[in-house]
Amino acid sequence: MSETVKRILNKKELEKPDLIRLLQSSEDERKLIFKKAAEIKEKFVGNKVYYRGLIEFSNLCGKNCFYCGIRSGNKNAHRYELSEDEVLQAAKYAWENSFGSVVIQAGERSGKNFVGRIENLVRKIKEFSNGELGITLSLGEQTEETFRRWFDAGAHRYLLRIEVSNPDLYHRYHPSNKTHDYNARLRSLYLLRQLGYQVGTGVMIGLPFQTPDDLADDLIFMREHDIDMVGMGPYIEHVDTPMYKYRDQLIPKIERFILSLKMVAILRIMMKDINIAATTAMQAIDPMGREKSIKVGANIIMPNLTPSRYREDYLLYEDKPCTDEDAEECKRCLEARIHMAGGEIGYGEWGDSKHFRRRKK
Repeated sequence: MSETVKRILNKKELEKPDLIRLLQSSEDERKLIFKKAAEIKEKFVGNKVYYRGLIEFSNLCGKNCFYCGIRSGNKNAHRYELSEDEVLQAAKYAWENSFGSVVIQAGERSGKNFVGRIENLVRKIKEFSNGELGITLSLGEQTEETFRRWFDAGAHRYLLRIEVSNPDLYHRYHPSNKTHDYNARLRSLYLLRQLGYQVGTGVMIGLPFQTPDDLADDLIFMREHDIDMVGMGPYIEHVDTPMYKYRDQLIPKIERFILSLKMVAILRIMMKDINIAATTAMQAIDPMGREKSIKVGANIIMPNLTPSRYREDYLLYEDKPCTDEDAEECKRCLEARIHMAGGEIGYGEWGDSKHFRRRKK
């Protein structure tokens, strides 16, 4: 059967039946997939891994997604928002340690004060770093005006995960109301592209009701939307969410992890020069999860710079690793992990998506 996988891997463009077959590959077959992905990564993006210092700005959220630990309906969540000084100190740590870039992430909100605070923070980060620190935002759906304000302030990358590309499944994981609109999410992705952002998205892998057919569609979605960067990883249940009642229908966590590695590797084969993150959720299942992601195609990693006293409050899922590490511990740990995976850290570099640069030309 491995001959079938070899034949698929030699095709110029993978079609949906090919993707399903690769996702269902055996242990020996997936080694062929991982080897092919590693070769493509080396050829098209090299072995550098770029840092994105993660600042979890706030766990306040206006959405009530059924899978998320910081959903607005979770009354057990302890809410917080960083002060301006806490954000700027975290960003200064990134700049002084040559991280190259930061990510500001938060629950989804769009109020006037929130939009203004983010704009102000982006401008101040650009100012103190002399424009040297790259900025990625991951702050949910916004209006065109808001996206433009943040872009003009200095943000140049934006991550907006679709979570699942199948509209029917999307509505199983979100409330049926105007706040949770699949088409609104798509419109935001289009707006970001039009405004000049490097556009990122991603999906959860191993959700209840999800099939290999759905995951193949997710991969095709990212290719058809010409995405510049991707962050995806295994779905991990959270006790304070409606989805938790389906935990008995989930495949084992280790299978979700292996499936996630396959998704990373297959996407690298499909979209050779995009940026792919080794997500924290991978390490939540396998202690070497991020290293394994790097080996099969990932080239972005996000050291957590959020002040440690807030880490346990930004729990999108259970068993999130590194919640008790400070920034320096996290930095040292990830340095070791990257070197163990045979990578080189791109210190002081933005590590922009080569796909984006090629697309802009």
